[in-house]
Amino acid sequence: MTSIHAFWLAGRQTTGETTLDVHSPWDGRLVARAAVPTDAQVEEAVAAAYAVRDEFAATPAHARAAALDHVSRRLVERTEEIAQLISAENGKPIKWARGEVGRAVSVFRFAAEEARRFNGGEAQRLDTDAGGQGRLALTRRFPKGVVLGIAPFNFPLNLCAHKIAPAIAVGAPIILKPAPATPLSGLILGELLAETELPAGSWSILPVANGKMPALVQDERMPVISFTGSDKVGYAIMDSVPRKHCTLELGGNGAAVVLGDFSSDEDLDWAASRIATFSNYQGGQSCISVQRVIADASVYDGLVSRVVKAVEAQVTGDPSDPATEVGPLVNEEAAKRVESWVDEAVAAGAKLLTGGKRDGATYAPTVLADVPADVTIACEEVFGPVLTLKKVDGEAEAFAAVNDSKYGLQAGVFTHDLQTAFRAHRALEVGGVVIGDAPSYRADQMPYGGVKQSGVGREGVRFAMDDYTYERVMVLTGLAL
Repeated sequence: MTSIHAFWLAGRQTTGETTLDVHSPWDGRLVARAAVPTDAQVEEAVAAAYAVRDEFAATPAHARAAALDHVSRRLVERTEEIAQLISAENGKPIKWARGEVGRAVSVFRFAAEEARRFNGGEAQRLDTDAGGQGRLALTRRFPKGVVLGIAPFNFPLNLCAHKIAPAIAVGAPIILKPAPATPLSGLILGELLAETELPAGSWSILPVANGKMPALVQDERMPVISFTGSDKVGYAIMDSVPRKHCTLELGGNGAAVVLGDFSSDEDLDWAASRIATFSNYQGGQSCISVQRVIADASVYDGLVSRVVKAVEAQVTGDPSDPATEVGPLVNEEAAKRVESWVDEAVAAGAKLLTGGKRDGATYAPTVLADVPADVTIACEEVFGPVLTLKKVDGEAEAFAAVNDSKYGLQAGVFTHDLQTAFRAHRALEVGGVVIGDAPSYRADQMPYGGVKQSGVGREGVRFAMDDYTYERVMVLTGLAL
C-alpha cells in the first residue's frame, strides 16, 4: 500500500479528507500520497500562528538557535534517505539531491548562528544637536508578524529551508506552502522541527493546492510573504496585496560572458565545462542556470566547439544512478514546452548544434546558435536544459547583451582582469555577478535575488531575516553621555 505523508498543523502531524498523489517524473510511478488540509485546518493553522506571534517573538535566542541546530544535525543524519526522497519526487539526479541536502544543512546552521547574534541593538547618541542632549537612541529589530512562505518544486528541500530557517531565527511564526508537485521534502522538515521545543503554532507545513493560494495571500494575519516561483505569479501576488511586505525570488535567463582575455586552452576548457554543467544541472530547472552564452569574437569559435563537446558528454538518464548528471524535467508538459520553444527557434533560423530531442519528460541537453532576438527562447526563461550562443565584439557589447533582457538575476563573467570585474559589477543590471565562473553559483549565506522581472528583496539567511523584521527605535532621556 502506498504510504500517506501527513502534514503539519501548528506543530502536530495530522491528515485531512483528501490526498495528493506524488509521481516520479522519471518513470511516472506513484511515489507517495500527501495528505491535503481542509479549509478549516488551514484556518486553524493560521489562527494558531497569529495567536503565538508575541510569545514566539519573545522566545530566547538560545532556544531558537538550539532548534535550528537540531534540524541541521538531523538533516546530516538522514542525508541519504532525504536525498532519495528528493530524487524520487523531483526527478533530480541523486548526486545533485545529496548536494541539496548538504545545502539545507548549512542553511539551518547559518540560521542558528545568526539567531544568536541578531537583534543585539544599535546605539546612536542624539546629542549631536543641542536639543538631543542627554538622549540616546537604541534601535532593535522585531518580527513583522506571521510569514507565509511559498516554495517551488525545483529545490523542494533547500528552498523550504530558506523560508523556514530565517523565520525561526527571528521568532516569526511561519506557514509554509510547499509545491504540490514536490511536497514530501518539505514535510520531512516538519518531522525534524517536531523534535524541537518550539512553541506550538509557530510553524505549519501545509501542502494546499495552488488554487487555495489567493485566500492565503489575502489573509491579513500574515503581513509577510516570501515567494519563490515565476514572475507572473510573483507579481500577481504583490499587486494583490500592496500593503504587505513581499519578497519575490523569481526567474532569470542567466548569462555567461566569456571575454577576450579568457583565451588559453585551459581557460576555454574551464569555461566550457562550467557552462555545460550549469546549463543542464537540475535539468536546467534553476533560476540561475546558464541560458545565454555571450562570447567575444576572438574566443567564440574555440569556445563553441568545446561547449558542444562538453554538453554532449553530460550523462542523461535514471536519476537514481550516481553517474547521471541530467534527469527529467518535473513533468512531460514542461518538457513539451521546452521542445516547442526550441522548435520555434530552429524554424526561425537558429542553428541546432546538439540535442533538440524529447523522450517523455526528459529533454536532451541542447545548444543553439544564431538565435533570432524575437523568439521565445531568446526572451523568456526556458527552465530546461537549453543554452544559446551569441558572438559579440568586445566588453561593451557583451555587457549590453546581458542587460538586453527583462530579467536580472545573476550573470557570470569569465575574465582575469580585475578592472573588468569591477566594471561588470557596476554595469550589469543583475542581483549578482560571479567572476571567473558561471552565473549559477550561490552560497546560501550570501544575498541572493534579482532586479527587473527577477524579483524584489533578498534571500540568504541574514538578508531574509531583515525582510522578516522591522526597526523599532527607543529614545532614552536624561542620560549622562
